Amino acid sequence: MGTPGQDDSVLWQSSLKGDGETFGALFDRHRDRVYRHACRLTDNRTDAEDVTAAAFLELWRRRSKVTLINQSVLPWLLVTTTHCASNARRSVHRYRKLLAKLPRTPHAPDAADTFAEQNLLDGVSTQLSRALRSLNPLDLKLVTLVVLEGYTVSAAAPLLRLSPEAAKARLHRAKRRVRQDLEASNGNAVLHPIQEGRP
Repeated sequence: MGTPGQDDSVLWQSSLKGDGETFGALFDRHRDRVYRHACRLTDNRTDAEDVTAAAFLELWRRRSKVTLINQSVLPWLLVTTTHCASNARRSVHRYRKLLAKLPRTPHAPDAADTFAEQNLLDGVSTQLSRALRSLNPLDLKLVTLVVLEGYTVSAAAPLLRLSPEAAKARLHRAKRRVRQDLEASNGNAVLHPIQEGRP
């Protein structure tokens, strides 16, 4: 698992030349962080896996246009993961509307899938996930980078095409909104994940 600011520049330069092996190393370095973020934004691990794959596909496909922040591709990946998750949710919503019109038979969940999903999503609060999804896309990206992943506002702002001052103001409002949603859903529990961010 990578850390904020981990230097990807050497691997990235090789990837830009089409080196699949170094791109694979970047995938191994950041896969877990991207997947965890996808889990926050999707309903199950299968969707999270699809979103993770889509984010890395976009990284490869658009590699000539990717901007590194603190010599890392992770911020770009996290922002792209948010886009991919939003697209996936719209697709799932359309699919579920279609399924709702079809006759159903009782279905028991597979015990192995249930166990795996509970462990893979360990630490991803359902209430926090819902609160994050209620944010508009730009605020969600900002909260993800600064609060959840530990990047500074000054590092995240250019990637989101914001001034540092505008990013700070948006972050303050977004954190307040998430806290209010969490308080409404479970009476002050699970507030700690959103309270800390770096200026």
